[in-house]
Amino acid sequence: MSASLSFDPALADIPEGHLVGGQLLTGGERIAVHAPSTGVIVGHVPAGDADVVDQAVRQAAHVQATSGWATCPPRERARVMRRWAQLVEENLERLARLESFCSTRPIAETTSWDVPFTAEGLRFFAEYADKLGGNVAATQSDLLGMTIAEPYGVIGAIAPWNFPLVMASWKVAPALIAGNGVVIKPSEMTPFSIVLLAQLGEQAGLPAGLFNVVQGHGAVVGDALSRHPLCGKLTFTGSTRTGIAVMKAAAESGPKPVTLELGGKSPQVVYQDIRCVDTVAARIFRAFSGNAGQVCVTGSRLIVHEKVAGPLVEKIVALAGHVRPGPTWDERTAYAPIISPAQAERVEGIVSRACAAGAEQVVPMRRLLPNSGGAFLSPTVLTNVTAQNVAVREEIFGPVLTVQTFTEEDEALALAAHPEYGLAAGVHTADLGRAMRAVRQLRAGTVWVNRYGRSADFVIPTGGFGGSGIGKDLGREAVEANLRHKSVLMAFEG
Repeated sequence: MSASLSFDPALADIPEGHLVGGQLLTGGERIAVHAPSTGVIVGHVPAGDADVVDQAVRQAAHVQATSGWATCPPRERARVMRRWAQLVEENLERLARLESFCSTRPIAETTSWDVPFTAEGLRFFAEYADKLGGNVAATQSDLLGMTIAEPYGVIGAIAPWNFPLVMASWKVAPALIAGNGVVIKPSEMTPFSIVLLAQLGEQAGLPAGLFNVVQGHGAVVGDALSRHPLCGKLTFTGSTRTGIAVMKAAAESGPKPVTLELGGKSPQVVYQDIRCVDTVAARIFRAFSGNAGQVCVTGSRLIVHEKVAGPLVEKIVALAGHVRPGPTWDERTAYAPIISPAQAERVEGIVSRACAAGAEQVVPMRRLLPNSGGAFLSPTVLTNVTAQNVAVREEIFGPVLTVQTFTEEDEALALAAHPEYGLAAGVHTADLGRAMRAVRQLRAGTVWVNRYGRSADFVIPTGGFGGSGIGKDLGREAVEANLRHKSVLMAFEG
């Protein structure tokens, strides 16, 4: 790999097409892909339709049924997955560039985290190949009762734009190791890295056509994939509204099971006994400004004891003034652009409405690098908000932190509750008993204590409650979700 991580986006080698049956398909109407850093068109992908989806799904179903992928020794599937992980690492530079090329992910982060994390995830799921199966049931002595685990056939996957490669691998790897074929729709805003990921999978030994990629608009390709009769299961990450549409389409055409990781409005509860204000302030700042707030688990609601609220907010405000925005292909960039002008305007609109309802901008929102052509928004801190304020109520998907204070534990947990979302939550305290009381009472699929954000422990599942989704990504649960179980009851005498 070159000494400098920075690269010229004009020289990027991009795969502009669907990948079906091992072939890169182009032609027809095209969708322009823009770089969020500059607003410039950096490539195109074909706008897929129901016919392309049908071709991809039928190809995956045929290959899954005839290639022996689902029936080979499980450790052989594991070996392919491990070779795939190795190829991902060997192609780190190209994958990292494709990931940074048209996304919000700076090249320093895609190189150090996104691509290595993807490779390690493939290895993690590979190890489940021969660890999951059926069970023998307790029955009367002249009968044998058991359950047999088997793949669904084809898994339809819809990946988001905020961490394209990582989120795709979370969906594809457990589906494949369980013996399924996969058809994935990337976001039309970040379509390229997933194609290379699939090509590397075929180089590693995946049968051509087992893992297909269809480009296009969600309302067309995503809907057709959700409704396809040969898709045995769906997995989707994105907004709650779109998740509901995916679930509805799956029900109308199946029904079929779905895994949905949806929106969030995650609280961070800070108690008065924290040991280091500086440490907690840095943690909270990263939790709402990372990827410019474009993370489903963004810790966007600070709920802090009034005794430490003043110094904590002061530290957070200071940190907000030292972000380093820039093009995602510049290794010096440490703060992401907003994915599109439309999303930037939406974030600004919510902040304006919040202020009109009484919120105060301790750190005002402003445009950074206004002459870049990209949409960079400064981290923003809002105080004097109520539970009814739009900035507290709605998922913003931008670098906005709201601040509410409390005096009693019950008050803190009441403020932490959200009428719709239950994706993640953070608890910051030196008191283990207090932490466990909060963990028990918070309605969230993931609760972090004295940290905020995932580690490299793939074994810990992730997923939300309520409007934040159903089912789990990562962990044993993710693999099991890609298997269906057949019950067998056998008499010994014919």
